[in-house]
Amino acid sequence: MTPTITDETILITGGAGFIGSHLADALCPDNEVRIFDTFASGVPANCPDEATVIEGDIRDDAALAAAVDDVDIIFHEGAIVSVARSVDDPTTSHAVNVDGTLAVLEAARSENARVVFASSAAIYGMPESIPVAETDPKEPTSPYGLEKLSGDHYCRLYADLYGLPTVALRYFNVYGPRQSGGDYAGAITAFAQQARAGGPLRVQGDGTQTRDFVNVADVVQANLLAATTDATGEAFNVGTGVATTVADVAETVRDQIAPSADIEHVEPRRGDIRESVADIGKARDRLDYEPTVSLGEGLERYLS
Repeated sequence: MTPTITDETILITGGAGFIGSHLADALCPDNEVRIFDTFASGVPANCPDEATVIEGDIRDDAALAAAVDDVDIIFHEGAIVSVARSVDDPTTSHAVNVDGTLAVLEAARSENARVVFASSAAIYGMPESIPVAETDPKEPTSPYGLEKLSGDHYCRLYADLYGLPTVALRYFNVYGPRQSGGDYAGAITAFAQQARAGGPLRVQGDGTQTRDFVNVADVVQANLLAATTDATGEAFNVGTGVATTVADVAETVRDQIAPSADIEHVEPRRGDIRESVADIGKARDRLDYEPTVSLGEGLERYLS
């Protein structure tokens, strides 16, 4: 059961973005919620009216210090969330995703605030076996994956070294309302955008690569559980445990939106992986996490 968090002062970095805004929606009714965002990709309209919105950059120490003043919990969603962008511009991606995360942890330490960190399945790279467990090797194949691995490690280090309560959540392929489109969209959002334009839907590679698509509602559930668990200093996979091929997703999106649209195959994305599905046993056992939205149900809601 998803816990109810009440009477806390909460900061959500990247709170105007996809996952952050859904967290804000869940938390605003019963808490003081602050959204901290550059609005480089976040959308002001995503922010609940009840939230205090602060425009700023996590790399700006003074702005971040003001935003974290007297907070109890920080949900750190602020990041450049793109394998492709990290390959094209690793310097900027590192500055936001590594230096920015370290700045958030330091700011949290000054307030002894719990940090729930948005990590990524990209830290695992090409898995040696499927499903991927938290203890499996971490060999990222992109700067983005390496950056998220650094933040993931920093969270545990801050828990061990400073006693800061941290939890890292390793998101698999999150989808749902408010996911941004454009060149760096997630697969489902990109396919929907292409289908609504009449096609073609562009599948990178042969389409047999697998992904674990998890609905944003279940990612919110995992975050709320992480904000209340005693299992701090830990990392948890957040997915469904179900593998789906990218080609199957493209066909489902095409059939729901534009049945006559073509599907074409393009060059594989640099730094991409072949197979990815989460072992969520640890999250089930330690967080009481249980995904509730099947891919079919989630796609029907999202695409209707």
